[in-house]
Formats: sequence, C-alpha cells, structure tokens
Amino acid sequence: MKSLKKETFYLLSLGCAKNLVDSDSIAHLLTQGGLRGVEKPEQAEVLIVNTCGFIKPASDESITELRNLAKRKKKGQILIAAGCLTQRYREMVAEQVPGLDGIIGTRRWMDILDLIQELRKNPNNARYHIPDTPTMGTDERGILRAAIQGSNAYLKIADGCRRACAYCAIPLIKGTQVSRPMKTIVLEAQQLASLGIKEIILIAQDTTDYGSDLGFKDGLAKLLEEITDRVPQIQWIRILYAFPGVVTDQLIEVMKTRKQILPYLDIPLQHADTRILKNMRRPSNMQSVKETIAKLRSALPDIAIRTTFIVGYPGESEEEFQTLLGFMQEIQFDHVGAFTYFQEKGTFAEKLGDPVPDEVKQERLERLMSLQQDISLQKNQTWVGKTISVLVEGYNEGISIGRSFRDAPEIDGMVFVEGNLPIGEIVEVKVSDALVHDLIARPI
Repeated sequence: MKSLKKETFYLLSLGCAKNLVDSDSIAHLLTQGGLRGVEKPEQAEVLIVNTCGFIKPASDESITELRNLAKRKKKGQILIAAGCLTQRYREMVAEQVPGLDGIIGTRRWMDILDLIQELRKNPNNARYHIPDTPTMGTDERGILRAAIQGSNAYLKIADGCRRACAYCAIPLIKGTQVSRPMKTIVLEAQQLASLGIKEIILIAQDTTDYGSDLGFKDGLAKLLEEITDRVPQIQWIRILYAFPGVVTDQLIEVMKTRKQILPYLDIPLQHADTRILKNMRRPSNMQSVKETIAKLRSALPDIAIRTTFIVGYPGESEEEFQTLLGFMQEIQFDHVGAFTYFQEKGTFAEKLGDPVPDEVKQERLERLMSLQQDISLQKNQTWVGKTISVLVEGYNEGISIGRSFRDAPEIDGMVFVEGNLPIGEIVEVKVSDALVHDLIARPI
C-alpha cells in the first residue's frame, strides 16, 4: 500500500451532471490551492465525497461511500462530506458516518479550501460549514463552471430552482434559481472551445427558466444566440432539463436556425395523467404539451426528444398509469428515463404518504420500460440506411464508439462503428443496423 502524501486529495462525485460540475469546480479550487488530485483514497491527505440527496437510493449510496472511506481512514487523513445530502441532512450524515471530519453544503462549495485549513489547524474537532445562506453562492472564485469529459463538457448556466413540484427537494437543498451572468457563460464557452471541446451541454435545474431572475424574457434563447454568435467553433450545443410549458416559440426558432444547436431536447414530464400532474404541482395541460412537441417536430423533423416519468406516485391508480402508457404510445419519445416514487421529507407530497406498494411500483416501472424499449427500437430502425454524424469517444478491437446528436452522454445510446476512427472528431457514418438503445454503423 502506498503511503499517504500531504497536499493531495481524492474526490468522489455522486449523482447527476450538475453535481459533477460542482465536483470539478471543487477540484480546480483545490489544485489552485496547491493540492494535487490522486486516484486512490489511501494515497490522499483529504478525502471528499460530493454527495447526492435527490431520492433515497442516492442518499443511501452517499452514506455507504462515506462509511467505507471512514472505516479505511488512516491517521492524518481528513474526510469531508460535501454536496446536496449534507446541505439538507447534516445532522443525519454526522450521526451515520462516525469518523467524519468536515461537512460542507452545496450552496457554499467555494469555501472548501477554508474548511480544509480549519480542519488542519484543529484536527480533532469536526467542523460543519453550512452557513444559513438562502441561495447558491455567486462568488465562484473565477472557476470554470464546467465538467469536461473527453471532447464534451457540461456547462452550468444556473443553479437552484423556483418551481414548486410537490415531490422534489431540490429547492429545499439549493434554494431558488440563481442564473449565472450571460457574459460569464459565453466566456466559459470560448474557453472550452480553446481547449478543443466539440460539444457543450447546457445544464441547470431548469434550463428554460434561465435568466428569469436577471430580468430576461426567453433567456435561454438569448443565451443560445450569444453562444452561437460568439463561439462558432463549438460544433454541437445540447440542451438538457427543459420545463414543459415554457419551451417557447422563440426557443424553437433559435434551435431551428442555429445549426450548432442539436435537434435534441430533454423535457422531463413526470406523468401524463391530469390529476396526478396536478397533485405533483406540475403543468397539467397535456394538450399544450402535445402542441409543443408537434411544433418541435415540425420545425426540426429529426429531433430526438427525451423525457422522464415517475411511477407509483401517491394515489396513482391503474387507470391513471394506463393513461401514461397511452400517452407514451401516442407521442413516441426517442428516450425515456423512469423511476419509482420515493417519499422525501419536507416536500409537499410528504403529507400524501406512500400508499402504492413497492411491488406495484416496480411492476409498473417494468411495464413502462418494456413499452419504451419497443418504441426505442422502432425509432432506431428508421435510421438504418441513413447517414448520421457521430462524435467519436473511443475505440476497442477495431470498433469505434461514439454518440450521435440523438444521444446525450451516459443517459442515452451509443453508435458502434467499424474501424478505428479519430477520437474527439465528429464524423459521418452510415447506419447499418439498430438495437434497442444503440446503432451499428460503418464509415462512409
């Protein structure tokens, strides 16, 4: 076993891409402060887990990882829990993870170096750094708010959320939305372009709400115009986490006319039954949703639309679940993510209880995903014989692996191409076969 080295850190990032951006920002701050990242926890002086607290399985995973590091912690090592779970449940985390030295919340991630310095001065005194701040901190210390992965990068345009979805704890964790200045985001896009990034993925809790707190109307559309005007060398721009009901005509027009913007949109709908959606405190006008999707497909005939659904919400009947399945069959989404309902303490939905049995939730989840597999296969089969652009991300044993415009990293499918293509480049290939999630292709 290699010995512990001072001025080193090990950082484990859990949860979504938004968390990954925060983790990369923390790592940049630590590097600027003179620490060096290492890949193995036993080598590091400082151990950090950037936790996720969105739903119970994510919280459980965070506690498990922290406990594992605490059990193996050596003399001289500092263990810090950061992120969403600690922001909301600091007492619980401290109680369930004996040996934890420090806690820092997601709203003040930029104070990580200050916390480490305090823990070094007083190694036997645990320090919980979660000041009572109502929103995400905006003093970002000049750190690039992006997570680079090969030739793509997630770029955070806002944090927090002002929506009041009944089941969601994000506003409790992060506070209301805080949009980042447009000028800063454009400069960061330019910086990413200078690093050779081919694809920028814009993320926030709700990208379509960008700029509302800055006085912008159609802020996302304006931001996209600025990026495409000022950073033409970025070839792909992808949008995640759009809110139903605010995908405006101007946004659709910008997506249509600015060719850098991929014909791809992630619109988490969560359900399709009007009563369930009202109980969720979500947009419940399904006719409006259908009209928006029709507009998108009319303006962008090849657009890939992704959505997310929750099954087993309190009071969901079999008839209401069938409404959801019927809606999926009608709309024919390209990609669907789904999860069973988990009751979150402090949310509006907590008072509804959790009456749908776990076995019913799981059975509905399996039926929903089975239906979507059939739809996804049919969608993929329509691409056989056609040419499609692929961002190459690697190759192995004579097969290149990449993603098309239809596929966001980690959550959607892949394209497998014969031969060793140049990694990090966007190439044209011809689709020869289709699987449920992936495409098979050959070079042109």
